[in-house]
Amino acid sequence: MSALAWPPAARGPRLAWAAGAVVAIAALLVTAFAVIADTGEDRPAGDGPLRIAYFADWNVANRGYTVKDIGDSGAAARLDRILWAFGNIGADGRCRVSAADGQPWELYQRRYPAGESVGGLGDDYEQPLAGSLHQLRLLRERTPGLGASISLGGWNWSRYFSEAVRTEESRAALVSSCIDLWLRGDLPRLDGEPQGGPGVAAGVFDGIDLDWEWPGGGGNPHNTAHPDDRRNFTLVAAEFRRQLDALAAETGERYTLSVSLANAEGLIPSSYEPELFDAVDFATVQGYDFTGSWSDTTSPHSQLYAPDDAPDDASVDRAVRQYLDLGLPPEKLVVGFPGFGRGWAGVAPEGFGRFAPALSGAPGDYGESTDSYADLEQRPGRRFLDPVNGSYWIYDGDQWWSYDTPEVVALKGAYVRDNGLAGMMLWNLDMDPRGELVAAMDTALRDG
Repeated sequence: MSALAWPPAARGPRLAWAAGAVVAIAALLVTAFAVIADTGEDRPAGDGPLRIAYFADWNVANRGYTVKDIGDSGAAARLDRILWAFGNIGADGRCRVSAADGQPWELYQRRYPAGESVGGLGDDYEQPLAGSLHQLRLLRERTPGLGASISLGGWNWSRYFSEAVRTEESRAALVSSCIDLWLRGDLPRLDGEPQGGPGVAAGVFDGIDLDWEWPGGGGNPHNTAHPDDRRNFTLVAAEFRRQLDALAAETGERYTLSVSLANAEGLIPSSYEPELFDAVDFATVQGYDFTGSWSDTTSPHSQLYAPDDAPDDASVDRAVRQYLDLGLPPEKLVVGFPGFGRGWAGVAPEGFGRFAPALSGAPGDYGESTDSYADLEQRPGRRFLDPVNGSYWIYDGDQWWSYDTPEVVALKGAYVRDNGLAGMMLWNLDMDPRGELVAAMDTALRDG
């Protein structure tokens, strides 16, 4: 679907760049969509900036999006790393699989039939590892250079992070439990199923991602918090680095450590010390959710730049610059972008709905006023691309939706390259089932 290029007012130093941006986007997208049906196997692993995407494991059951789909769409061959959401930290301060949520069944007990399996062979009832983790192992075997990290925490499972990192002893115990469970692959046998046991999932993951939302508070209301969270996050990251290096010396493998970072201006200095970044290989910055239905005025939720007439609005560039000022090295900073959009209903027509008052959030299929890229591409309405500020929206006379398209991903890829940043990250893969955003990311970072 084509979009109208938004006619901006004067935008300062970015205006001269914008005129060429549309041409550059077009060239990138021709390449991107030409390779969507291709496997992408001609791209050497680790070639250039990082291409990363999250896999939300609950959407295997909720939406039928499986590990096999990552390969079938061509996305796996275009990625350097999958971040697997999420691993739970229990009230005892240890990593665990969450039996109450049915996680063991989907993770490693469910037997896949041949037609749903990465390898094309059905699982045996007695095999020690089944489920999505076995499928991930098969995918990585078929995709040389594809890494996989277990991401710990997230919005719902950061509840006990603060308590788990409170003391030197608790930090050491937490890290050891996470390495045993997720990297050594010591899965518990549960519910009378034959799966599990020491080492059954060894090698499925080669990294750990710390997604504590957020140190010091500001996350889910049920989270514990403590004044020392900021310092303790640095200390637990250092402990993860120490124990991962010890494991590497034992196995001869290399293990990746990363962190996921907040984008709120007030949270950044209160949640993170500059020393945190010494321990990690990269840090992902959430370049989305700058606004949403909690606001009564529409606004792009993942814009690359704030408009010059609203310079204090949140943006990718604003968050990036705040982290660079904090001390995050640019070569470790990964820019996250969304596979989803935010929407409003009852939107006034001024400005084709942008920065217009709205009566409520719009109904969406991914939670409150949220919908996937794939579904938004099918919605009716007039479409607009702002190549100066890096945003895109649809307006149908009532509903207004902001989301990232391949055109916007191309702009953000150029920004990453121009600023010497580490790469890009997509949240999340099931929202991009045909791999179109992943293809655009790959093309923008590789060939732009």
